[in-house]
Amino acid sequence: MGRRKGGNKSPASISEKSGYSNGGIGADATVGGVDNEEVDVAEERTESSNLVNSPEDEVLVGSDKTSADYYFDSYSHFDVVRTRTYQNVIYQNAFIFKNKVVLDVGAGTGILSLFCAKAGAKHVYAVECSLMADMAKEIVQANGFSNVITVLKGKIEEIDLPVTHVDVIISEWMGYFLLFENMLNTVLYARDKWLIHDGIVLPDKTSLYLTAIEDAEYKEDKIEFWNKVYGFDMSCIKKQAMMEPLVDTVDQNQIVTNCLLLKTMDISRMVAGDVSFTVPFKLVAERNDYIHAFVAYFDVAFTKCHKLMGFSTGPRSKTTHWKQTVLYLEDVLTICEGEALVGSMSVEPNKKNPRDIDIMLKYSLNGRRCQFDQFALIMKELNYNLVFDLINFIVIKTKLQNVW
Repeated sequence: MGRRKGGNKSPASISEKSGYSNGGIGADATVGGVDNEEVDVAEERTESSNLVNSPEDEVLVGSDKTSADYYFDSYSHFDVVRTRTYQNVIYQNAFIFKNKVVLDVGAGTGILSLFCAKAGAKHVYAVECSLMADMAKEIVQANGFSNVITVLKGKIEEIDLPVTHVDVIISEWMGYFLLFENMLNTVLYARDKWLIHDGIVLPDKTSLYLTAIEDAEYKEDKIEFWNKVYGFDMSCIKKQAMMEPLVDTVDQNQIVTNCLLLKTMDISRMVAGDVSFTVPFKLVAERNDYIHAFVAYFDVAFTKCHKLMGFSTGPRSKTTHWKQTVLYLEDVLTICEGEALVGSMSVEPNKKNPRDIDIMLKYSLNGRRCQFDQFALIMKELNYNLVFDLINFIVIKTKLQNVW
């Protein structure tokens, strides 16, 4: 998975440009022309982590860690919007956790387990499959919660819990584009195996949104970069670069159309097959402009709280480590205010690696200055991006040579 040039913008700079506080889930989105209900979200400034490691399990040279460990460890670095929201959910709704048995799926450092223990949980089972589990045990002990929190190292599908049922399952399972490298199936497995009837899963609702943006400068740099790479023709890579979505922050001023709700998932009731879906969309231009890319993002909701809480990863909200997912179009679309870009999006796990996802877009535009009489088709495989690893390698190597 790649990143756009300029992807190292600080969260502060994004927030300063926005002028829009993270005051509600999907506050920038409309469903059927009606604004979403405002909800409480964290107001903290964020820090972001960069994920560039492959999910494969090869052992890395000179280390006891596998690349999978580095992937899971990347989630241990605190994204303040995410972590503060979970903290507020737990502390402000202690009635959910008081004297209850809690299962923390993908516990990382154990921070969510610590929140639950402090909120009065009877016992918390923190399950973590990476080497971070060892650190989590030390953290739990250092904070005096060893009698309340049990850290279990291993995969949910392979471990044995010391109890037959739990009252609450909590997890930060979401991936880029919501579903890339996510732990949703693991959460659903845990729910079906251990959660009591009428038990609670947190978070329990997620929503995927789509919008369209103008992005001429970054698209030009991303594609034309390969024509001359330090004096060498690498234009054969351009097609691959176009095929892969990018994860980066998008300036809200780039948004050309409305932001449309595509899909809502109820984690308490859904089944694993629900992650495959096809949904129609209609994006209406809010000004005369050009469209270079679709942008997808997601919202997370905790509806079982006393008061609805959650956070958004959208361009008009404070930056999270998930940022947004940019899907470039091969053609530049000229669109006028009020015109509609219509089509459908299909999403399904990649057949070779279910942790990757395939995205298929069909779209058409019948505008005054731009017409597509037939659907254009784009196939996007959301996976770790070899192309942009090459860019990083070239840039880093050049810097080292300059130093030497």
